[in-house]
Amino acid sequence: MRKDRQTKRAKAAWVSRATERGFTLLELMIVVTILMILLAIGAGRYQMAIVRAQEAALSQDLAEMNKAIYNYTLDKEAAPSSLDDLVSSQYLGRIPEDPITKTNDWVTENCDELLSADQTSTGICSVHSGSDKVSPFTNTPYSSW
Repeated sequence: MRKDRQTKRAKAAWVSRATERGFTLLELMIVVTILMILLAIGAGRYQMAIVRAQEAALSQDLAEMNKAIYNYTLDKEAAPSSLDDLVSSQYLGRIPEDPITKTNDWVTENCDELLSADQTSTGICSVHSGSDKVSPFTNTPYSSW
Protein backbone atom coordinates (compact mmCIF):
# COMPACT_ATOMS: atom_id res chain seq x y z
CA MET A 1 0.00 0.00 0.00
CA ARG A 2 2.86 2.30 0.88
CA LYS A 3 4.40 1.60 -2.51
CA ASP A 4 1.14 2.63 -4.26
CA ARG A 5 1.21 5.94 -2.44
CA GLN A 6 4.78 6.55 -3.45
CA THR A 7 4.06 5.81 -7.12
CA LYS A 8 0.99 8.05 -7.04
CA ARG A 9 3.05 10.86 -5.52
CA ALA A 10 5.80 10.33 -8.08
CA LYS A 11 3.28 10.44 -10.95
CA ALA A 12 1.65 13.56 -9.53
CA ALA A 13 5.04 15.24 -9.16
CA TRP A 14 5.98 14.32 -12.74
CA VAL A 15 2.65 15.61 -14.11
CA SER A 16 2.99 18.91 -12.25
CA ARG A 17 6.58 19.33 -13.51
CA ALA A 18 5.47 18.55 -17.07
CA THR A 19 2.72 21.15 -16.98
CA GLU A 20 5.06 23.75 -15.54
CA ARG A 21 7.55 23.28 -18.38
CA GLY A 22 5.09 24.30 -21.13
CA PHE A 23 5.33 23.16 -24.73
CA THR A 24 8.48 22.03 -26.42
CA LEU A 25 9.72 23.65 -29.62
CA LEU A 26 8.90 20.51 -31.57
CA GLU A 27 5.29 20.53 -30.36
CA LEU A 28 4.90 24.18 -31.33
CA MET A 29 6.42 23.56 -34.77
CA ILE A 30 4.02 20.67 -35.40
CA VAL A 31 1.01 22.80 -34.46
CA VAL A 32 2.18 25.71 -36.64
CA THR A 33 2.80 23.34 -39.57
CA ILE A 34 -0.70 21.88 -39.28
CA LEU A 35 -2.20 25.37 -39.13
CA MET A 36 -0.25 26.42 -42.24
CA ILE A 37 -1.46 23.37 -44.17
CA LEU A 38 -5.07 24.07 -43.19
CA LEU A 39 -4.66 27.73 -44.13
CA ALA A 40 -3.27 26.83 -47.56
CA ILE A 41 -6.16 24.45 -48.24
CA GLY A 42 -8.70 27.04 -47.08
CA ALA A 43 -7.18 29.82 -49.21
CA GLY A 44 -7.32 27.64 -52.33
CA ARG A 45 -10.94 26.75 -51.74
CA TYR A 46 -11.78 30.40 -51.10
CA GLN A 47 -10.24 31.44 -54.44
CA MET A 48 -12.21 28.75 -56.27
CA ALA A 49 -15.42 29.88 -54.56
CA ILE A 50 -14.78 33.43 -55.79
CA VAL A 51 -14.28 32.18 -59.37
CA ARG A 52 -17.48 30.11 -59.18
CA ALA A 53 -19.42 33.16 -57.93
CA GLN A 54 -18.03 35.32 -60.77
CA GLU A 55 -18.99 32.66 -63.32
CA ALA A 56 -22.49 32.40 -61.88
CA ALA A 57 -22.89 36.18 -62.06
CA LEU A 58 -21.58 36.21 -65.65
CA SER A 59 -23.98 33.47 -66.69
CA GLN A 60 -26.93 35.28 -65.07
CA ASP A 61 -26.00 38.65 -66.63
CA LEU A 62 -25.64 37.12 -70.09
CA ALA A 63 -28.97 35.33 -69.78
CA GLU A 64 -30.75 38.54 -68.71
CA MET A 65 -29.19 40.66 -71.46
CA ASN A 66 -29.89 38.07 -74.16
CA LYS A 67 -33.47 37.77 -72.93
CA ALA A 68 -33.83 41.57 -73.05
CA ILE A 69 -32.44 41.63 -76.61
CA TYR A 70 -34.92 38.95 -77.66
CA ASN A 71 -37.89 40.71 -76.04
CA TYR A 72 -36.85 44.10 -77.47
CA THR A 73 -36.58 42.60 -80.95
CA LEU A 74 -40.01 40.98 -80.76
CA ASP A 75 -41.71 44.04 -79.26
CA LYS A 76 -40.12 46.73 -81.44
CA GLU A 77 -39.93 44.56 -84.58
CA ALA A 78 -36.31 45.65 -84.91
CA ALA A 79 -33.20 44.44 -83.15
CA PRO A 80 -31.39 46.93 -80.90
CA SER A 81 -28.42 48.68 -82.45
CA SER A 82 -26.60 48.95 -79.09
CA LEU A 83 -26.97 47.84 -75.49
CA ASP A 84 -27.90 51.41 -74.57
CA ASP A 85 -31.14 50.94 -76.57
CA LEU A 86 -32.15 48.27 -74.04
CA VAL A 87 -31.62 50.69 -71.14
CA SER A 88 -33.38 53.64 -72.79
CA SER A 89 -36.37 51.41 -73.64
CA GLN A 90 -36.36 50.06 -70.07
CA TYR A 91 -35.72 46.45 -70.98
CA LEU A 92 -32.72 46.66 -68.66
CA GLY A 93 -32.32 48.92 -65.64
CA ARG A 94 -28.64 49.38 -66.46
CA ILE A 95 -25.94 47.58 -68.36
CA PRO A 96 -24.27 45.30 -65.81
CA GLU A 97 -20.53 45.20 -65.24
CA ASP A 98 -18.77 42.11 -66.60
CA PRO A 99 -17.83 40.20 -63.42
CA ILE A 100 -14.70 38.77 -65.04
CA THR A 101 -13.18 41.97 -66.49
CA LYS A 102 -14.84 44.37 -64.01
CA THR A 103 -15.77 46.72 -66.88
CA ASN A 104 -18.65 47.23 -69.33
CA ASP A 105 -16.72 45.81 -72.28
CA TRP A 106 -19.41 43.45 -73.55
CA VAL A 107 -18.93 42.08 -77.05
CA THR A 108 -22.11 42.24 -79.12
CA GLU A 109 -22.88 39.92 -82.00
CA ASN A 110 -24.86 41.23 -84.95
CA CYS A 111 -27.05 38.80 -86.81
CA ASP A 112 -28.75 38.94 -90.17
CA GLU A 113 -31.51 36.58 -89.03
CA LEU A 114 -35.03 37.84 -88.43
CA LEU A 115 -36.93 36.55 -85.40
CA SER A 116 -40.35 37.19 -86.92
CA ALA A 117 -41.88 38.09 -90.25
CA ASP A 118 -42.78 41.53 -88.86
CA GLN A 119 -39.17 42.40 -87.99
CA THR A 120 -37.96 45.30 -90.13
CA SER A 121 -34.23 45.46 -89.36
CA THR A 122 -31.41 43.42 -87.94
CA GLY A 123 -28.97 44.36 -85.21
CA ILE A 124 -27.63 42.87 -82.01
CA CYS A 125 -28.77 39.32 -81.46
CA SER A 126 -26.53 38.27 -78.56
CA VAL A 127 -23.92 39.42 -76.06
CA HIS A 128 -20.68 37.82 -74.84
CA SER A 129 -18.01 38.62 -72.26
CA GLY A 130 -15.01 40.62 -73.44
CA SER A 131 -12.62 38.46 -71.41
CA ASP A 132 -9.96 36.25 -72.98
CA LYS A 133 -9.67 34.17 -69.80
CA VAL A 134 -10.62 30.50 -69.76
CA SER A 135 -12.92 29.01 -67.15
CA PRO A 136 -11.02 26.59 -64.88
CA PHE A 137 -14.17 24.49 -64.48
CA THR A 138 -15.43 24.16 -68.08
CA ASN A 139 -12.16 24.88 -69.94
CA THR A 140 -14.00 27.24 -72.29
CA PRO A 141 -13.20 30.91 -72.85
CA TYR A 142 -15.61 33.30 -71.20
CA SER A 143 -15.97 35.10 -74.54
CA SER A 144 -17.74 32.03 -75.95
CA TRP A 145 -20.42 31.92 -73.26
